[in-house]
Amino acid sequence: MGAAPFYGQTPADRLPKLCALRAMYFSARIDPMRFSTTGRTSFPSVASFVPVKLSRAVTLGIVLPATLAASTAFAQVPPPAVNARSWVLVDATSNQVLASGNPDERVEPASLTKLMTAYLVFEALQTKKITMDQTVMPSEAVRRVRTDESRMFIEANKPVTVHDLVYGMIVQSGNDAAIALAELVGGSEAQFVNMMNTEAQRLGMKNTHFADVNGMPDPQHYTTAGDLAVLSARLIRDFPDYYNIFSVKDFTYNKIKQPNRNRLLWIDPTVDGLKTGHTQAAGYCLIASAKRSLPGATDASRRLVSVMMGETKEHDRVQDSLKMLNYGYTAYDTVRLYKANQVVGAPRVYKGAQDSVQIGVKGDQYITVPKGLGDKVKPQIEQIDPLVAPIANGQQVGTAKLVADGKVLAQFPVVALHAVPQAGVVGRVWDSLMLMFNKKK
Repeated sequence: MGAAPFYGQTPADRLPKLCALRAMYFSARIDPMRFSTTGRTSFPSVASFVPVKLSRAVTLGIVLPATLAASTAFAQVPPPAVNARSWVLVDATSNQVLASGNPDERVEPASLTKLMTAYLVFEALQTKKITMDQTVMPSEAVRRVRTDESRMFIEANKPVTVHDLVYGMIVQSGNDAAIALAELVGGSEAQFVNMMNTEAQRLGMKNTHFADVNGMPDPQHYTTAGDLAVLSARLIRDFPDYYNIFSVKDFTYNKIKQPNRNRLLWIDPTVDGLKTGHTQAAGYCLIASAKRSLPGATDASRRLVSVMMGETKEHDRVQDSLKMLNYGYTAYDTVRLYKANQVVGAPRVYKGAQDSVQIGVKGDQYITVPKGLGDKVKPQIEQIDPLVAPIANGQQVGTAKLVADGKVLAQFPVVALHAVPQAGVVGRVWDSLMLMFNKKK
């Protein structure tokens, strides 16, 4: 954890300095693939401008995505106090961590383990390795699920559909359902656990290791709030067709109706996931996600994800999650910088069948900043010069840097929005001469 420079000062002493720092940014050591949509991801080391109380450090506004610079902005308002042992608040729209406390502290995930189980099951569904209407014959392994564990009440050697198992695992948090799905996708529980650990490394969950598919206590079964934030954001982004299952409030199997344990689904209509977890060692845990409208945009919304680990009371995990989500929406603004396929320039292309290429971004680009600072963010385009054909559709041709008060907040690639093939021999020779002439200038 980074040192807190305001040690020993009262909140009244610190407040003016916090406000004065609202537009300042500092560099953090961040793995460039954190929250990437492709490739590996990892959690950064963190620093704080809020004093450490006991062993709890709070971090504000760290930018994590692969396409953003390793910089951070400070909220004018500090986050609310929570009782969680460790926690993280993520803006999943802009891929930024807004605030956190002990995000890298090792914790037991309990039933939050099933988020990784679900990730691999969704992947199998998406790639058509399994189907929702497929029938499964659970093995004898489901008999070992004890009566004091979460169950959907399937029976060994009695057929059940993948659909029911998925809903039983997510809505009812059924350990028996998770076992049956793991055996189906992985061939065995042990092999599925290997798949879970491989996927965790691919996603950049460097402080996570799984020992089973359910989250039962085990010294070799651990994670962090930061890693779970990565997993949750990726699950939402990678599997939008299946994510809505997390918002289902109840599910009935074998004439037994069980409610979703995420009480925020009934309290806040903008909350649509994700998962609860609890064991005596892990405490009460909750990962909650909300989607609310983006002010000024009728075709966009803003999603936040909060991770609360190690609460002492079930009530606390609900209230602290809601407090943190509301804080994220009120203390920060998310700004859409560019729309998908928006043209931001048309630079000259040499040796190409066309003389220019339209450049921009393939997906909507957002940044989250402290409340009221959105108007200060100005994008600056730096393009590769000269651009020489052939140029592929989607090829990086420059960088957009986001600047406020003279500081670079973030940067992301600018790409060609269409391909430019090579010109004929005459065109290439002519442009070669032009390049030589321009070089001598």
